[in-house]
Amino acid sequence: MKLRGHRIIVFGLPRFDSKIESTNYTIAKMLARENKVYYVEHPYTIKDYLRLRDSPENGRRKEYFSLLNDDVLDTDVTDFKVIIPPVLLSINFLPEGAIFRAALKFNEFLIRTKLKRIIHRHKIKDFIFINSFNFHYPNVAEGLSPKLTAYYCVDPIIVPFDARHGVVSQNKLLRKSNIVFCTSRQLYNQSKLLNSATFFVPNAADLSHSQKALDETLPVASVLKDIPKPVIGYFGNIERRMDYIMLHEVVKLNPDKSFVFVGPQDGGYIPDWFYNTSNVYSTGSVPYSEMPAVIKGFDVALLPFKRDEVSATIFPLKLFEYLGAGKPLVSINFNDDLKEFTGETVAYCGDPISFSNAIADALLNDTEEKKQQRIQVAADNTWEKRVEQISDLLANAVAAKR
Repeated sequence: MKLRGHRIIVFGLPRFDSKIESTNYTIAKMLARENKVYYVEHPYTIKDYLRLRDSPENGRRKEYFSLLNDDVLDTDVTDFKVIIPPVLLSINFLPEGAIFRAALKFNEFLIRTKLKRIIHRHKIKDFIFINSFNFHYPNVAEGLSPKLTAYYCVDPIIVPFDARHGVVSQNKLLRKSNIVFCTSRQLYNQSKLLNSATFFVPNAADLSHSQKALDETLPVASVLKDIPKPVIGYFGNIERRMDYIMLHEVVKLNPDKSFVFVGPQDGGYIPDWFYNTSNVYSTGSVPYSEMPAVIKGFDVALLPFKRDEVSATIFPLKLFEYLGAGKPLVSINFNDDLKEFTGETVAYCGDPISFSNAIADALLNDTEEKKQQRIQVAADNTWEKRVEQISDLLANAVAAKR
């Protein structure tokens, strides 16, 4: 059963103009191909507003912040609209307890008040409400009377800012939602303990975008210019989850190779050697639109996440982006579920020696047949297929409630 012709409000964690691709926004946008979707982005707090008051992002939103403004933003998809919530109180610094929950209730009242105005003006009736990993505000749907509530759980809650109140809030969402989607099997197993209507829907890739790297006329991204070959590359956030200890050993074992990291950096977790090693290059952020040109310049792609209880819950988007671009991929064996989806196309390694050997094998023994196998794996794991799965599950849940 397919979800078609419905009204859907998606309350997402990412902002609509984020430079980083997100599962939340991608799924919402693709649901709008056959439904009318309103994407409510993560609200600014007073702290955000003051920090960004002179930014283009703030200027883009300024006229929409008012509680009385019931306009929506158009996008490049006719039936996909964006709603800008009001500016909220900054309350995350408060300890978990009655005072924090009372302040949160007020913030949620502000969001809900604006949504009610928009729902009334735009005649949004019989809608589905999806909280897309915005666990910070677990009660927004209350009082809006959706015909179905869903929660989309895409990552573990680890960062201290999120964990301060997020675990308590997410548990509330899990218990009260009619249906729950999780992007990893471990998140699914954990969530199912609180809600039996929980389903595993792994992340995927925008194959049409990553396959631009296969275009022979596409120039390699300028950030890779003058970096010696072969390039062993990573595209994404350079952050806490990466196994810097193993990476350091692999880099030392391969002084003849350039290890290139393209993406924003979380400096609090990055060790000094990362900046002081001659064959390690970090380029900084590159727009997602340039991802194919970056990956085209990689000889081998990396997934260097550490193996721990956190990484066991992640299903990275770049896994299928690399494969969709046809690139050989060497990964740390951080999530045992991944092999189910990639078969023999990815080398999963548990130590620096096997990791180095896998890189050498990819450089010396890659073939057109192996490349086509990787592309086929990516084709089997597209956002279109994931959205079709989510659409079917939502449609069945709606039918079951009638």
